[in-house]
Amino acid sequence: MDTEKLQKVLARAGKGSRREMESAISAGRVTVNGATAALGDRVSINDHVSLDGRSVVLTASAESSRRVIMYNKPEGELCTRKDPEGRRTVFERLPRLKGERWIAIGRLDINTSGLLLFTTDGELANRLMHPSMQIEREYAVRIMGEVTMEHVQAMVEGVMLEDGPARFTDVQEFGGEGINTWFHVVIMEGRNREVRRLWESQGLTVSRLKRVRYGNIFLDKRARAGEWTELNQEEIDELSGMAGLEPRRVPEMTPDERNRWSRDKRKRRPVRGLKNTGRHADSEGRRSGERESGEARRSGRGSRGKGRHSH
Repeated sequence: MDTEKLQKVLARAGKGSRREMESAISAGRVTVNGATAALGDRVSINDHVSLDGRSVVLTASAESSRRVIMYNKPEGELCTRKDPEGRRTVFERLPRLKGERWIAIGRLDINTSGLLLFTTDGELANRLMHPSMQIEREYAVRIMGEVTMEHVQAMVEGVMLEDGPARFTDVQEFGGEGINTWFHVVIMEGRNREVRRLWESQGLTVSRLKRVRYGNIFLDKRARAGEWTELNQEEIDELSGMAGLEPRRVPEMTPDERNRWSRDKRKRRPVRGLKNTGRHADSEGRRSGERESGEARRSGRGSRGKGRHSH
C-alpha cells in the first residue's frame, strides 16, 4: 500500500502547514496507531493518526478538500493564530471550518496591509510559499524621501541583506505628493520584512506598504479591509497550476456551512481606514487590482505602470 510522509498527510488534512506539522511531530503531539510518531514516519490512509489526542481523518490526495479565500488584511493585525498580548489576529476574522483549519499562504507583518491567501490544503500552501516556485508578490509602497535611478538600479541588481541577497524583479513609479512617492515593486520570495529592508538598504523609509498581488491573484473590490471572499474554481485551478498540482474540484458548501459563513461575515464588519492615511494606497491597489484583475489573471502578467523607474 502506498505511504506518504506523515507531515504531508497531516498538512493535506488541513491541520496546518508542513512546517507546523513537523514541529507538532517533533513535540510528541502526534501518534500513529497508538505510538508516538517521529519525523520521517510514513503512513497510509488506513493508519490511525491522532493530533493532540484527537483523531485525524486521512484522505487520499485526490479526495482532499482544496478551498482558498482571499483576505484584505488591515494594518494592526497579526498573522498568528493566537497572540499572548491579546492583539487582533487575521484568523479571528476568517470563516469557521469543521474538521479543518485555514492555513496562511505566506505572512504580512503587523504594519503591512493587503492581500493574504488562506487554504485548507497544506500541500498547496507549502508549494506556493516555497522559494523554488518563484511566485511573484507585488506591493504598493509609499516611500519618504527622494528616490534616484541609482537607488532603483541597486535594488533591481541585488542587495546583500543580513540573511542573504535580495532584489526586486520590477520597480514602477506611480507618483505622489510632497516628499512621499508611490511605487509598485515585485519580489519573488517572502522573507521577513524583505520589501522594507530593501528600501532601507538605500537609506529610504517605507511609510506605507500594501500587498496587491500574489501570483495571478489580485486584491480587488470583492474584499474591503477586514473582509474575505472565497476564490472560484478558475482562480484556484490557476494557483494549483502555479504550484505544480493537479486541479481539484472545489467542494460545494453544505446548507450548514453557507449559514455559518454568512453569519461570520455579518459579524466581521469591514475595517475603516485610518483617517487621512492610505487613500493613495487604496487607489493604487485598485489600479493594479480591480482594473486589471480579469485580464491579468488570464494572461499571467502582473500590473505594470509607466513611471520613469521601469525595469
